[in-house]
Amino acid sequence: MNKRKVVYVVSDSVGETAELTVKAVAAQFNSSYIEIHHKSYVQKTEDIDEVITDAKQGNSIIAYTIVIPFLKKYLDERAREEGITAIDLINPLMEAFVQQFKMDPKCEPRLMRKLDANYFRRVKAIEFAVKYDDGREPQGLKRADIVLIGISRTSKTPLSIYLAHKGLNVANIPLVPEVAPSDELFELPRNVCVGLVISPDKLHEIRMERLKSLGLTTQANYANLDRILAELDYAEKIMKRLGCPVIDVSNKAVEETADLILAILKKRGDGVYE
Repeated sequence: MNKRKVVYVVSDSVGETAELTVKAVAAQFNSSYIEIHHKSYVQKTEDIDEVITDAKQGNSIIAYTIVIPFLKKYLDERAREEGITAIDLINPLMEAFVQQFKMDPKCEPRLMRKLDANYFRRVKAIEFAVKYDDGREPQGLKRADIVLIGISRTSKTPLSIYLAHKGLNVANIPLVPEVAPSDELFELPRNVCVGLVISPDKLHEIRMERLKSLGLTTQANYANLDRILAELDYAEKIMKRLGCPVIDVSNKAVEETADLILAILKKRGDGVYE
């Protein structure tokens, strides 16, 4: 009968990296005979002593991902004293980074979890931008970090998605003379809204191209210059009523306009989202 084989997965974080690595190696053998025991969130030498005590009772290996220097050193020393094989799964690669890239590690546990939190924050922000695009569900405006307002073809939607990738909850509302904005818009703090305007000639050019791409006649009212002037005049009145900052997007890339919006957020004390 095969002697019991145990790998102790030890980490100052969750230990997912170590476990996946151990499983990948175990798969190359008859992994059904290998037990994996976990010791996560190691923070003090007493935690390591517990693992050492268990490991020295049998046929065991310790596989660890510990980035806190004094804990790594202590585990290495104790394992050597007790004749236990302890495999460092992360520090050799960290040393390679130091040597090759001339970078210094932070030596902080759980940084991957923080990165994951930022990722999911961005995902939620993108979902928010889609849900509250083009004036849909105005009751959600009060949850927005920023609300973009402007007439059609002033880059509201591309800006919303771009800023969502920065982790911002962004809603946008089209301003149309025939449709009064929702009451919720006027209940927002003035520094939450940002107005987007554009030169009449530039907008006329953009809308003409839009009609062509849709296979529609360029004589449509949508691209009529008088109509454009009326829309811009209406939008200006709404923005003045709100007292919100206004950005001219006429000759700006989405990234450039987004930087201006982020500067507005920074000025109001929200900081810049990375």
